[in-house]
Amino acid sequence: MSDTAVKDGLNPTEVASFLRRHPEFLSEYPDIALTLMVPRDQGSTTSLASYQLEALRDKNRELSQRLRELIEIAHENEQLMVRVHALTLALMRERTLADSVRRVIAALREDFRSNQVRLVLFRASSAELPAADWLIFAPDGATQLSAFAEFLKRGEPLCGRLLPEKLEFLFGAQAAEVRSSVLVTVDGVGMLAIGSSDASRFHPGMGTVFVRLIAEAIGAAIARFSA
Repeated sequence: MSDTAVKDGLNPTEVASFLRRHPEFLSEYPDIALTLMVPRDQGSTTSLASYQLEALRDKNRELSQRLRELIEIAHENEQLMVRVHALTLALMRERTLADSVRRVIAALREDFRSNQVRLVLFRASSAELPAADWLIFAPDGATQLSAFAEFLKRGEPLCGRLLPEKLEFLFGAQAAEVRSSVLVTVDGVGMLAIGSSDASRFHPGMGTVFVRLIAEAIGAAIARFSA
């Protein structure tokens, strides 16, 4: 019989298995709990009670950190909702299509800190609309944009790193500066693209609730002036 074996024939594995099946055992025999020694870092040992206390402290610190993170996320989401609401109200007040699209770009750049913004409209250019690099016209709609066919068919926001042909069409000379982006349809009247030089700002796993709300507000604003 080995030194670690118990006289009645139980081995350490069987003892461990018993304790796992009966976690209340040590509470019924507190004297054993107080005498057990638990290995710690660098070969040192501590009493089971001290080990459990430290484990609870670690768990408490972990939960506190998680709570702080959740509070911060909630605060950020609240600020985003306020900005989306402000943009929606501003678009409701605009009296022309040109002013509406200008308001969209200004809000995304200033309030949402997005320098690279592109609005693609499925209509021909006209004198009422500004000539700007952020406004792209595609008169034939989806049939003209073969590179975006699958995206337009699915209708789901596309987040992360776009393929080169999409980047080139949307951002032109600034395409090389865009390391991540989000692309969303605008209720059948176009597309909205936001690019960032930060590779981690937009990623496939990110939430898209707010960008969807923005796209819906833009779509409703543009529809007011549709012929």
